[in-house]
Amino acid sequence: MLKPALILMLLAALPAEAAKQSPIPNRFGALAYHRPSQSWGVSYDMARERDARVAALRQCGHRECEVVHKFKNGCAALADGPKRAAAASGATRDEAETKATKKCGDGCQPVAWACTR
Repeated sequence: MLKPALILMLLAALPAEAAKQSPIPNRFGALAYHRPSQSWGVSYDMARERDARVAALRQCGHRECEVVHKFKNGCAALADGPKRAAAASGATRDEAETKATKKCGDGCQPVAWACTR
């Protein structure tokens, strides 16, 4: 028969163990871009990071597209302007676009965005 102290220890450990295992699986996304042709592709809600990269490259369509940003469980945006392009992540589309545009610099505009879930 189990002693009451042992039972209490086992019950106390259950919530901590349950917290480690999120019921919502991780979701991945990626942004691919080829600046000279302005070709871009996005992916989201992929179970694996590699699948997200491959899907973004396929959607981009240009053979010289590159994955410029990958993200997990959130949003990402790509901005382009006169001098360069930049990508950033955020909790929301607005946050990601604001960060990407600021990182890109003067005259930059959002080009693409994606969010998981």
